[in-house]
Amino acid sequence: MMDVVSRLPSDALYSMDRLEALYEYVQEKGEIYGVFQGEKLVAYTVIAFPGLSTNNLGREFGVPEADLPRVASLEGSIVHESVRGQGLQRHFQTLREKRAREQGILYLYATVHPDNAISRQNLETAGFTLQFTRPMYGGLLRHCYAKKLEVLD
Repeated sequence: MMDVVSRLPSDALYSMDRLEALYEYVQEKGEIYGVFQGEKLVAYTVIAFPGLSTNNLGREFGVPEADLPRVASLEGSIVHESVRGQGLQRHFQTLREKRAREQGILYLYATVHPDNAISRQNLETAGFTLQFTRPMYGGLLRHCYAKKLEVLD
């Protein structure tokens, strides 16, 4: 993450998770998926199932407190330059939505910097709609996207 983010044109483009947050996703509040080239991790993505925790994005979108356990958020994807353009972000999006459905999630949210055209396009292609734009994560401007998932029997 730090390697890829260090080469972005602006620090504002990606809000890096603390290492402890990544452990929390794996241990209790979400899932992380990676793509390897040989032994080297070249891409990863995170989906969070925040439950009633304070960082549940559902509150930003006005989800009633009783429905917060049915919220998931796409917490980011990192793709190394050597494998960009191969559709990994779209693949990650499909995988995370599938996992959300399997977990009984009804509301799926994501945030992205307004200048991150590829991520915005991938979200919109996946059926997410832009709901609002505001400063988040310590004052970084973010587009906030939402998608309501249909309940599967």
